[in-house]
Amino acid sequence: MLPLGNYSYEIRLDGRLVAYEEINFDQASIVGSRRSADGLCRHNVEATLDASHLVSHVTLSYSSSLFTRKASYEAIEENLRGRISGLAGRNEIVIALGRFREVDPAGFLIFRALIIGHIRERRDERWTGRVAVIDPNTLVAASVKQNCARRDTSQYSWIYETRMGDREEMELDEAGRILRSRDNRGVTFELILGRTGC
Repeated sequence: MLPLGNYSYEIRLDGRLVAYEEINFDQASIVGSRRSADGLCRHNVEATLDASHLVSHVTLSYSSSLFTRKASYEAIEENLRGRISGLAGRNEIVIALGRFREVDPAGFLIFRALIIGHIRERRDERWTGRVAVIDPNTLVAASVKQNCARRDTSQYSWIYETRMGDREEMELDEAGRILRSRDNRGVTFELILGRTGC
């Protein structure tokens, strides 16, 4: 599985710095934040992981200059159950978990690294399955079919399709860290802290 410690990413859109993402990953939890470069928007995540490094509980918040939204989700049996609070009151959401119980909260890159880590542990080179995806803006969860496959040319290069029409190319190191990622909309993640030797 992924090395424990701190991960920091610069996020760019067509080469322009738009956000920073910072994560602390330990044996049982992930705590992180993503803030826009102008400081106007911020996401926070706190996730509890089980012994298999699957998300068992996650709390999220999204704040901008206009409003704040919060959500809390828990994996219970075959479902992900959550509650979202914001200006419009509270909403409760229940969705079915996929076969492998994967969760992708608010687009934080480390959770996709965990999914790829689980695929590599199973010694699979490609995978298709349902993932409980929590939208970064609304914090609403939905069950989304995703695809992931290793490139034929390298065991450290992967293609990840988060949904129909959305595709990321990811480069990993030997330990499973995502060093860089680029999607088809021109958004890139570059690891600046968390590499071997940093």
